[in-house]
Amino acid sequence: MQLRSRITGVGSCLPKKVLHNNDLQKMVDTSDEWIIERTGIRERRIASATETASDLGLRASKRALRSAGVNPKEIDTIIVATMSGDMPMPSTATLIQGRLGAKKAAAFDINAACSGFIFGLTVADCFIKGGMSKRLLLVGVEVNSKFIDWQDRSSCVLFGDGAGAVVIEPTTSKRGILSTHLHSNGKYWHLIYVPGGGSKHPASETSVKNKMHFIKMKGNETFKIAVRTLEELALKTLRANGIKPSELSLLIPHQANLRIIKAMAKRLNLPMDKVIVNLDKYGNTSSASIPIALDEALKNGRVRRGDYILLEAFGSGLTWASALIRW
Repeated sequence: MQLRSRITGVGSCLPKKVLHNNDLQKMVDTSDEWIIERTGIRERRIASATETASDLGLRASKRALRSAGVNPKEIDTIIVATMSGDMPMPSTATLIQGRLGAKKAAAFDINAACSGFIFGLTVADCFIKGGMSKRLLLVGVEVNSKFIDWQDRSSCVLFGDGAGAVVIEPTTSKRGILSTHLHSNGKYWHLIYVPGGGSKHPASETSVKNKMHFIKMKGNETFKIAVRTLEELALKTLRANGIKPSELSLLIPHQANLRIIKAMAKRLNLPMDKVIVNLDKYGNTSSASIPIALDEALKNGRVRRGDYILLEAFGSGLTWASALIRW
């Protein structure tokens, strides 16, 4: 029998603080109407001053483990997808591992920005199929609010904080991850980036003064590439598995922009009731957006055994990725 990897538990965590568009228009030159028209976002969750990526990731992880009926001591690998971890080192994954008490688990981070969860899912799939892991915990977590210039209306209206986690185990059934597809193009790195804090521009008085530790982005250029790229990727993923768009039960896209999501659905001829959308409530939570959306879909009864589910994401790097799952 063919060995596959299968998601057996899902959990998520969102900060309590809600930042509405009406709150933002008191902070920067924008309006509720302007934000909704261009993004589809109405509000987002913001971490408190003391909340970190590992805090949110830990809570999501505990809920995913409880969902799967798995003890932390049974986890042998922990992967955290994040671009806003607690520190440059150690990895946020090791911090979560220590707090979970997952003593047997190897733990590491990956950074593919908003595509991070699917990149992590691919690594997890390879680990399971290759026999390197039997029970794996994958976490997507971001505290984007710590890297936002709240005077930059082009970026501060977009992002929110949150975490999602899944437990992944092997299966010999026809269910599970059918395929994943990863892509990158570093030629366009300058469209979304944080210039400061790395070896190129280490933290300094100048880097702080010049706001180099905040997210910089060129939204219009990114939007155009994302729409075209994600449409092509969705069709490629379905063709690779011999699946017609009409056979899809759900599309769970990265929650970045409602116009991008609607364009993808139109290209696949999918009605919007087959598309999971929650960015109106949470904004762009980067690598956490897909696992949060999956958790909500499960809780709302929108996922059934045997469903074909397509995951897609696009982010800084540039990176883009997809995965087809049979639930």
